[in-house]
Amino acid sequence: HVQLVESGGNSVQPGGSLNLSCVASGSVNSYCSAWFRRAPGKERERVATFRTDGVTRYDDSVKGRFTISKDKEKHTLNLLMSSLKPEDTAMYFCASLCADDICDGDDRSPDRRRCAHWGRGTQVTVS
Repeated sequence: HVQLVESGGNSVQPGGSLNLSCVASGSVNSYCSAWFRRAPGKERERVATFRTDGVTRYDDSVKGRFTISKDKEKHTLNLLMSSLKPEDTAMYFCASLCADDICDGDDRSPDRRRCAHWGRGTQVTVS
C-alpha cells in the first residue's frame, strides 16, 4: 500500500513563497497526479495536476503563481507557490493514481475516490 506524505506547509505573509513536497513510500506508475486544497468551510478543490507526459494544468486562481513538478527518482510531487495571497490559505493535499479526467477534465471538486492515494495534508496559512 502506497503512502503519501506532504510537507512544507507554513504560515507566511502575503507575497511570500512556499515549496510543498509530497513523498510516496514507493514507486507509483501514475498517469495523473495532483495537488488539491480545502479552505475552511469550502469544498476541496483541484489546484494543479501533472501527467506522466509532463503536461501540467492549473486552476485559474493559481495560474502564473504556482508550479507543479515531479521527481520520479525521488518519488516526489512538488508544488512551488509564490506571490501567496490570503485566499490561498488552506490544507493542501497531494493525490496520485488519479483518473484521467482529474488531469484532463473540468471538474474542480471531483469525488475523492477518483484518486487511489491521498496524503493527510499540510497546512498553508497566508496572513
